[in-house]
Amino acid sequence: MDALLIDRLQFAFTISFHYLFPQLTMGLALLIVIMKVLAIRKKSELYNNSARFWAKIFGINFAVGVVTGIPMEFQFGTNWARFSTFAGGIIGQTLAMEGIFAFFLESSFLGLFLFGEKKLGQVGHLISAILVFLGSWLSGYFIIATDAWMQHPVGYALSPDGAVHLTSFWQLLLNPWALSQYAHNMVGAVITGSFVMAAIGAYYILANRDIDFGKTFIRIGVIAGLTASILAVVPTGDFESRNVANHQGTKFAAMEGLFETKRGAELTLFGQPNVENLKLDNPIAIPRLLSFLTYLDWNAEVKGLDAFPREHWPDNIPLLFYSYHLMIILGIFFIIVMKTAAFYLWKKKLFEMRWLLWILLVSFPLPYIANTAGWMTAEVGRQPWLVYGLMRTTDGISPTVSASSGMFSLIGFIGIYILLGTLFLLLVIRQINRGPATNNLH
Repeated sequence: MDALLIDRLQFAFTISFHYLFPQLTMGLALLIVIMKVLAIRKKSELYNNSARFWAKIFGINFAVGVVTGIPMEFQFGTNWARFSTFAGGIIGQTLAMEGIFAFFLESSFLGLFLFGEKKLGQVGHLISAILVFLGSWLSGYFIIATDAWMQHPVGYALSPDGAVHLTSFWQLLLNPWALSQYAHNMVGAVITGSFVMAAIGAYYILANRDIDFGKTFIRIGVIAGLTASILAVVPTGDFESRNVANHQGTKFAAMEGLFETKRGAELTLFGQPNVENLKLDNPIAIPRLLSFLTYLDWNAEVKGLDAFPREHWPDNIPLLFYSYHLMIILGIFFIIVMKTAAFYLWKKKLFEMRWLLWILLVSFPLPYIANTAGWMTAEVGRQPWLVYGLMRTTDGISPTVSASSGMFSLIGFIGIYILLGTLFLLLVIRQINRGPATNNLH
């Protein structure tokens, strides 16, 4: 294997593993605020203890997320030095802001939330929860603004030395690509938090312990999960797909398995991309629906891959097609499960329906898979560009890092991350087994 492939595999592995943790913290941050608001409004110690319990899960998740995130920025200098030289003057802005503002806001007030309730009082404790929420969501925005610039470069100019420099800070920060991608990403994080919360609630009820807490977790998880699952499709998913269609035509065509430009293009539900013969094998499709969803016109022309030079096509069309469709299938599943659970919750029958509780319990890994598939769609689809239209991925790696060095560090990361993941699971399982009733932090 060459150095480029190893560098890409290493970054893909480390960032995919790392993002298992921020998506839960960002999702839980909102749900913890909801619990604190309910605790104050209802004067309920049940909600207070629930918030404390989830704050501890949040804290464990946050700590492992920080540790696994540190290598990400170092890789810009080690494995992707040419890219850092080219774009560091721009991406360094948002990455620095994420560390200086968002990370310190989140980490500082997380400590206050975990250990300062007695001195802060209920209102002060709620304010600390809100600031943790703002810090985690602001952190997510700065990171997504960085990626959005690589997807859709704005507010820049080329220097005489061939690098890019920032000409408009506000164009970078308010990149329209960042706004739509952020909205879609954050509802995805809420889906993860909601499914995890509902799953632990279902576990407590099925195990016949901490029943009141279990019911509380399910109520909040199901209501938030249903809302977020719908928003993931409309409007955020719709906005995101239109952005891709308008600005990254090759990605859009490959996502949809559209090899030929068509008027009244069909929406493919299933199929197998056959890149060698430039067609989709065994397609199951709905006629004209892709044209309508993209341009609100049943007969609109949708550009296929044949409309673009072959050298600009994504380099792994099958992976892009399957990851995109996996995300879509899971998104539909989330709506069905949460809508069913919400219906029986409204009927006041959910907590007796063990089959549905089991579905909630075993479904918690699926949002992680869906979010990972979504990010694979975004990043694999951007290829062969590292910065879309400006720098190809082949031009961004470090010239002095050999394939063997990259492989050595990749193996090291895999070993370390397996240990960290095992430690994380042990700590979370221990916290779940202790139960919410033991989490009084006064």
